[in-house]
Amino acid sequence: QVQLVESGGGLVQPGGSLRLSCAVSGRTFSTCHMGWFRQAAGKEREFVAAIHRNGNTYYSDSVKGRFAISRDNAKRTVYLQMNSLKPEDTAIYYCAADGSFILSVTPRNYDDWGQGTQVTVSS
Repeated sequence: QVQLVESGGGLVQPGGSLRLSCAVSGRTFSTCHMGWFRQAAGKEREFVAAIHRNGNTYYSDSVKGRFAISRDNAKRTVYLQMNSLKPEDTAIYYCAADGSFILSVTPRNYDDWGQGTQVTVSS
């Protein structure tokens, strides 16, 4: 059974940092693109960051320069380092796996999803 297990969410003050992790099991990992998405209350799920299987990274404009996605194939884990956090970053964060040849920033093109982890940025 495919499992994506997110961890690392929590409450952090504005300007603070948080690192999310997503451990993947039950499917190919090293050849998959991995993405992070988030969904705030009352809003649609939106793209945050993605990492190609070759290591190239992509970010939404709202997080570029503040967030960094990385992967460790040996640990079958993808990370999202979040710095300079803002209240607007408050959302449930989801990791997702995409086995396609072409990396996508569209949620529907991802095959498997984690359960989500809550990130709350508040003073």
